[in-house]
Amino acid sequence: MVGEVKKSRPVGKPSGGSYGGSDKSGSGGNKKSSGGKPRPKESTKRQSMLNTHKINPFKYDMNEVLGSSSMDPAKASAFLATVIAKASRVSTKDAKEFVKTFLDSGDLTKDEFDKINRLLDRYSKFR
Repeated sequence: MVGEVKKSRPVGKPSGGSYGGSDKSGSGGNKKSSGGKPRPKESTKRQSMLNTHKINPFKYDMNEVLGSSSMDPAKASAFLATVIAKASRVSTKDAKEFVKTFLDSGDLTKDEFDKINRLLDRYSKFR
């Protein structure tokens, strides 16, 4: 104990581990692009989109509307998925235009079309 010499580890980085990479590889992903000024952020016009925090209540209400419609259940499922995708990623305006194509083809009645449009308005926000 007293007077014993402790064995020391090598001073460099540990060589073990599968995540450790060489610092000399030059593949640093966090380097800024060359150029002095940062590019200005391109602003897009705010659009009404489906509020993603309220998707489950929206699905529930839409399933009530589609369950009482004459649309085939398999077609209704695909229809609902497309409406949600368009309303949450593009805009509720595009989703309403998509719903209108089903009204024109006779898959939805005017009453169901109006209910779906009201649901899209109720569960949307500007972002």
